[in-house]
Amino acid sequence: MNCLDCDGRSAGIRRETKEDDILETADRNPTRRTTGLVLHWAVPYDLLLWLVMRGKETSFRERLVQLARLGSGERVLDIGCGTGTLAIAAKRHIGTAGTVCGVDASPEMIARARKKAARAGVEVEFREGLVEALPLPDAHFDVVLSTVMLHHLDHELRRQCAGEVRRVLKPGGRWFVVDFEGSARQAGGILSRFHRHGHIKPGELSALTQVAGFSCIESGPVGFRNLHFVLAAAPCNG
Repeated sequence: MNCLDCDGRSAGIRRETKEDDILETADRNPTRRTTGLVLHWAVPYDLLLWLVMRGKETSFRERLVQLARLGSGERVLDIGCGTGTLAIAAKRHIGTAGTVCGVDASPEMIARARKKAARAGVEVEFREGLVEALPLPDAHFDVVLSTVMLHHLDHELRRQCAGEVRRVLKPGGRWFVVDFEGSARQAGGILSRFHRHGHIKPGELSALTQVAGFSCIESGPVGFRNLHFVLAAAPCNG
């Protein structure tokens, strides 16, 4: 499915921005705890992904980067970034002129993400934070990525997360959402054992972005299991 963004322009065209300063915005609510599911087993998580992807995680991440239409020099935020694999791939794609920030509620995930980025020689900022209360400034990013994490949240937290994504995006910025649509059984194999904490009905990803005021650019199956994506644009008037 293909749609136009609010200006009818290609979403891959980069707007000129200045080099990022270090983000020094304080946590919007540092004492708050989330009611969403937080994973603390970082190393086993990477092993699980390797098993699920059958060693093809690199090509899978590259497909996500392409679907998100990341452009050279863009400011990218990866929420629920886990151990940082996608954020690192995004940084490699956008080049030295762009910046990537990854946020996750799990300190174990953030610690592993930082180690992975350091080993890869890739500069990505990783910080702890809640997707429903992002510790980041308004209208700062060109693109927000949220991949396979919304099913960790209940419906109210998803709504709050969508509001935060819109807040931190620049007018006309893009939100790239990927998650399972359908039942745990449809996920298949080992995923059906771990996909018990959340459920996203068909069409729910698109509905979530629309209710938050985004307009569809493109949507459809990712091409793996029952993963679907939505690429949507924030209103151009903010």
